[in-house]
Amino acid sequence: MSIDSSQPDAADEANGVDIPTEPVSRGIEVIPKEYFAAFVLTTCCFALWGFANDITNPLVKVFKEVFQISNTQSSLVQFAFYGGYFTMALPAAYFIRKFSYKGAIMVGFALYAAGALLSIPASLNQNFWIFIAGFYVLTFGLAFLETSCNPYILAMGPPETATQRLNLAQAFNPIGSLTGMVIATTVIAPNLQVGEFRSNMESKAPAAVAYVEEDYPDGLPNFAEEFGTLDDAVGKGLANMQVTDPEAFQTMQLHDLAVVRTPYVVIAIVVLCFLVLFAVTKMPTFASEHPDAPMTEIIGRLLSKPHYREGVVAQAFYVGAQITCWTFIIHYGMELVSLSLAEAQTWNIAAMVIFLTSRFVCTFLLKYISPGRLLAALAAAAIAFTAGAIFLEGKTGLTCLVLISACMSLMFPTIYGIALKDLPAEEAKLGSAGLIMAIVGGALLPLLQGKFIDELGVRNSFYLPMICFIAIAIFGVRTFTRFERTEASAA
Repeated sequence: MSIDSSQPDAADEANGVDIPTEPVSRGIEVIPKEYFAAFVLTTCCFALWGFANDITNPLVKVFKEVFQISNTQSSLVQFAFYGGYFTMALPAAYFIRKFSYKGAIMVGFALYAAGALLSIPASLNQNFWIFIAGFYVLTFGLAFLETSCNPYILAMGPPETATQRLNLAQAFNPIGSLTGMVIATTVIAPNLQVGEFRSNMESKAPAAVAYVEEDYPDGLPNFAEEFGTLDDAVGKGLANMQVTDPEAFQTMQLHDLAVVRTPYVVIAIVVLCFLVLFAVTKMPTFASEHPDAPMTEIIGRLLSKPHYREGVVAQAFYVGAQITCWTFIIHYGMELVSLSLAEAQTWNIAAMVIFLTSRFVCTFLLKYISPGRLLAALAAAAIAFTAGAIFLEGKTGLTCLVLISACMSLMFPTIYGIALKDLPAEEAKLGSAGLIMAIVGGALLPLLQGKFIDELGVRNSFYLPMICFIAIAIFGVRTFTRFERTEASAA
């Protein structure tokens, strides 16, 4: 079985990763039949790292309450999670050069499982820092997976359809993300005793709620901005419980951390099963897996190419924007719209459903619209929706925040494809590591946004992702006005 693009035959296949930035030609296979099974198996990895990403996002809020720490401190979850990508992407690229894509994927699975299993001692010892170490090790594994799977997918077929092929594989990433969100909503959130504590505080304050509804017709959000939020009250109540009844607080903490631990243990088992499956399955190899040029020489060549340099910067801004929007949608819903954790997570799930749907739509649109133009248009729309999240009240602002996901769906694989365009295979492999290292934006920007929330409030913190989308829009415009136009002129 093969999947064809809908556009005449292109030129001969190049040795490297030659990714066109114009709509692809009719009749060129996206997934040749000889690579179909390997493509399917490798694409499963995209869902597995999506699961890890999005079951972790809600834990920023959970850890804030369970461990009684600040927004800045709880954002260390994302700092450790995405910092692991930065730490391990280059070693992963070196491993691929030395061995193979398949070997790197197997190492990724082993590290993924090891990090997930650290949730066991972390929960039993009620230790936030062991959780942080676990997330760090887990993302060592994700760095190996992403550094190997992305260029592996690009190599599985004609270079003319490489961007389409990667967008198709990446379309399964949000399926894993959505699964992680659903488990966070249906397994973790309803079983947290800290959630029951919040509900009890709500039920004990009917007079306050009635006062808000009578004197503040726009409801709790405006009242909260002026006088503080229910979230503030819950935090103070938990802090008081920690002092006045430490035994009860510790029991609640132990229970909630056990709830958090369970899905990580399950996913560790699933990942180990995939490790065994890859070990016994014959996967394709490519001559380009064994380049001879020194890494320093390749890095120098990469840095001399503006579309690659700018692509790495754009990718860092994109990942930072994505993680801030998806992590702090929970804070937005709970603090500005007075939703429960489960209700806020439902909006996060809606964002992921929109993201998933839009990913398939954008993959189709790439047949007719060049990547640079589509990227610039969606970044502009994301800027508008972010402004709505900042300036509009209540659920209208929250809806704008959710709709940003429709714009983000295209960005990661398309920036990736543009950055690696026309690179020889040995450069593409190391270039892939640079783009995965750019995921460090997901470590730094949430930490900065957590600080903004502590100092300026949730609403004003979304100026940060707006700046990110402006940078991505500039990259998109430069792509279709400079890089794509230069290619067309050369042709």
